[in-house]
Amino acid sequence: MTVADLRTELRTAPLPRPWGADVPANHVIVTHVTLKDGRTGTGFAWTPQIGAHAVRALLDHDLREALIGQPPHPEVVWDRLWRHTREAGPGGITTIALAGIDLALWDLRCGEAALPDVLGRRRDEVPVYGSGVNLHYSLEELVEQARRWTAAGLRGVKIKVGRPDLAEDVARVAAVREVIGPDRLLMIDANQRWDLHRARRAIAALREFGLHWIEEPLPADDVAAHVELRRSIDVPIAVGENVYTTYGFRDLLAAGACDVVQPNVVRVGGITPFLRIAELARTYDVPVYPHLLSELSGQLALALPLPAMAEDVEDASFAALGLLREPYPVEVSGGMLRAGGHAGLGLRWS
Repeated sequence: MTVADLRTELRTAPLPRPWGADVPANHVIVTHVTLKDGRTGTGFAWTPQIGAHAVRALLDHDLREALIGQPPHPEVVWDRLWRHTREAGPGGITTIALAGIDLALWDLRCGEAALPDVLGRRRDEVPVYGSGVNLHYSLEELVEQARRWTAAGLRGVKIKVGRPDLAEDVARVAAVREVIGPDRLLMIDANQRWDLHRARRAIAALREFGLHWIEEPLPADDVAAHVELRRSIDVPIAVGENVYTTYGFRDLLAAGACDVVQPNVVRVGGITPFLRIAELARTYDVPVYPHLLSELSGQLALALPLPAMAEDVEDASFAALGLLREPYPVEVSGGMLRAGGHAGLGLRWS
């Protein structure tokens, strides 16, 4: 049995709470891989801001031709297509496009079973932390968001930091800690805004609020700076949402640059490389916390070797954006995420 066709659809979903003036929507490229016997698997590629048309063009004009005639084996296809796209770059648009094919092939591989069961479900539920793209929020808006997360029973919260004035970051983190209380986890995310000097100063000022981790304090590919920062602070460092290859994660782990890795299943190229990264991290006893895309990442978290949490970005799940039909593949209630007994990835696109 071989692949007969690949079709794509580009969908743009406005965000109810924009991630800033330059990110009013998210873009999803839904992919359909059809086999010669007529079976079809459905996956997706995703980009929140730029590159959606480029990703779709790569799928339609380069990857489709290379995919047709291949066996529907995710690992075999991924390795062949990744080499095929290397001229266009080893990661970024290329791996985001590859994810669309890989996820569709995993949807087919699952058959009538649910993804976490095919992977080897290790737990029935995982805790959820609330997350928001909220650096542009006023202090009042940020506090109200923290109150919503607390009322929903979420086990932790993550907020953005990196304002030009460090005193503003301190005031905002202090206000959120006061709202959520001493027992909930509090994470902060600098989105690569600092250099090494600024990161040290900021973390020294913020550590008193009991931080569970600092995420992306430095440019994602500056391994040496992460190593130096980790040596000089006692707040765990989380990285990975902007690392696109297994080699990038290998370099971070081997250097001792991080305490948590956060691969984004689409940006790394799909479930196939995601699982390789998870096994790599396991050899270093470093936990994997999947980044965004809770309908898929939550299912992966149920099967990870080490315990994890699922990230739920407020009003930005595919279900909340109106991109999926019920029943949804995961449910969040009481601060916990659970997966249903659906077939495949369980993504029913509306």
